[in-house]
Amino acid sequence: MANLEPVIPDEQPLTPFHDLDHYLSIPRVSGLALSPDGSRLVTTVSTLNGKGTEFATALWELDPAGQKHARRITRSAKGEAGAAFAANGDVYFTSARPDPDSPDEEPVNALWMLPADGGEARVVLSRPGGISRIMTARDADAAFVTAEVLAGSADEGDDAERRKSRKDKKVSAILHSEYPVRYWDADLGPAQPRIFAVEPGEDAAPGKPATVDATAPLVLRNLTPDAGPRLREAETVVSPDGKTIYSSYAKPLAKADSRSILVAVDVASGSLKVLLDHEGMSYFPGPVSPDGRTLVVVSESDSTPHKAPEIKLHLLDVSGDAAVDDASGLQPLAHDWDRWAKPAAWLPDGSAILVTADDDGASPVFRVSVPSAAAEVGVTRVTQDSAAYTDVAISPEGRHAYALRSSYAFPPEAVRIDLASGETTRLPAPAERPASPGRLERIAASAADGSRVPAYLALPEGASAGSPAPLLLWIHGGPLGSWNAWTWRWNPWLLAAKGYAVLLPDPALSTGYGQSHIQRGWGSWGKAPFTDLMAVTDAAVERPDIDPARTAAMGGSFGGYMANWVAGNTDRFKAVVTHASLWALDQFGPTTDASQYWLKEMTEEMALENSPHLHADNISTPMLVIHGDRDYRVPIGEGLRLWYELLSKSRLAADDDGQTPHRFLYFPDENHWILKPQHAKVWYQVVEWFLARNVLGQEIELPPELGL
Repeated sequence: MANLEPVIPDEQPLTPFHDLDHYLSIPRVSGLALSPDGSRLVTTVSTLNGKGTEFATALWELDPAGQKHARRITRSAKGEAGAAFAANGDVYFTSARPDPDSPDEEPVNALWMLPADGGEARVVLSRPGGISRIMTARDADAAFVTAEVLAGSADEGDDAERRKSRKDKKVSAILHSEYPVRYWDADLGPAQPRIFAVEPGEDAAPGKPATVDATAPLVLRNLTPDAGPRLREAETVVSPDGKTIYSSYAKPLAKADSRSILVAVDVASGSLKVLLDHEGMSYFPGPVSPDGRTLVVVSESDSTPHKAPEIKLHLLDVSGDAAVDDASGLQPLAHDWDRWAKPAAWLPDGSAILVTADDDGASPVFRVSVPSAAAEVGVTRVTQDSAAYTDVAISPEGRHAYALRSSYAFPPEAVRIDLASGETTRLPAPAERPASPGRLERIAASAADGSRVPAYLALPEGASAGSPAPLLLWIHGGPLGSWNAWTWRWNPWLLAAKGYAVLLPDPALSTGYGQSHIQRGWGSWGKAPFTDLMAVTDAAVERPDIDPARTAAMGGSFGGYMANWVAGNTDRFKAVVTHASLWALDQFGPTTDASQYWLKEMTEEMALENSPHLHADNISTPMLVIHGDRDYRVPIGEGLRLWYELLSKSRLAADDDGQTPHRFLYFPDENHWILKPQHAKVWYQVVEWFLARNVLGQEIELPPELGL
């Protein structure tokens, strides 16, 4: 008879995933910046503070040659982030740490600079509204920041006074005239984003004596004073010579719709030129060629209820005086390649562009040749492993690239890529890879229409025919995404450490398998995506090391929608966990923060046909509902209505004493994601408790912090 206990053999060594405190203390690497001469790499490392209540960030320097140990170069309680190299090797970053020269002033996210010669970091610019992002030019002494100003401010001084007035009078009201009004977990307005040039100010105040370490103050020049809220989600790049900024603007349209247009801002004059603006299409800037003459452009077509968006690469000649909005200047780039590419960087000789793209459970680096430098455009895969790459930067001579690499086997780490061979070398890092409590396999199933449905399967140590593991089906969000990279928030190894096998499928709508795989599920979420998930679950439970009698389904966002749909359309699972989930699609559509996008995706009839709430009375599986009140992408109303209808309509509705096996884990101060470490810990503990009770038939303790 098969063992019915979780598989955690005593002889196996414990890993960081066996203890949540240990897991949360693993250093987390993000972002990568390469100096112009290629001699220095800087990354951001987040670590848990002593109280376990937040992650503190710091900048670390890595050796591109892989010879020296990683070293920490900033340190403060408030943390540092957003590193960008100036042309002379200085490192700009943002931090809300107090200014040593003005210790009594309230700290804001200011612009700091760490000199290339290793001197002390210092504040170079501070403003009441703070700084959000830093950009620099590769070949020129030019720096830019994005920052928010109150819409009616005449200048920086006026903006500071008006901010102070709102704060002193405790006014938080916002009067809106455009859509949207909020984004993920942020209330938009009254401040609006602007792009500023960072420039030298006057050397010293009149009558003030110079000192030996005096430096000229920096000031901001607003390059986009008339942008309104149109830069809210803009992608922005700087030309190598620092003379032009390319950005996407959100163009308001009728009926609260919008699309992104491409603009160029002349830094010297501040004048703005619209480069691309076409109905049914959004445009986003990619990197600028080394000679500054060609811009990579990413286009995304508007979706319709019956057609998924298409994302394509183009080249745009920005060297001359092309006509405003001249679409004829767009040159298609690798349009026969059936992947959604994210452009990263040009090779120094301008012969090709490095891009990343989701591809069959990975996100490799690819080389895309440029037509002017090759007989025909070709796409060549550079990295050969099954990892996901981000933050790609190229060395000045073009022999190597540097990137962050991750997979379900390891968290993000910095690597050097030999562009000739594709060989990758892990660079000395602030921390070693954490040992995993099991093994990772790639499996696949065939859908009813013959389509391949691939998945990763994380198996616990000791899972075998004699000791099969209970199975957790984890459904990814998006839905336009893929299980192909490490995630700290939905990490399968924490449940594998408890003896579960975790199945991570890429059903219809997932990226990395071509446009047809996306189109199979477009506008019909409850059809192909659902049947794909069931097909790959069938394939998993046929394995002798999986126990088909002990299974559960989990998902967040779209994955939460799918978990709700699963609960109402099958009783095969012992438990369902649904996080930040869509429940009533007619309610969700007009209340999400991006209704203009959602309402293009489904007609009212399609939304009704695919809405999980219509199947509430079929639900006979215990459900754990999780939602954060600050979630604006999937508003809390979805979770509240789901909870009420589970208790009033499902087959496990509250009984005469008000008791039910369903549970609702509510976070009043979290958003779409559970980000605070103490709450992430509670999240995993409650999920484990719920699964143990309903899948394993065991009672374990709930976290005492819940006060129950």
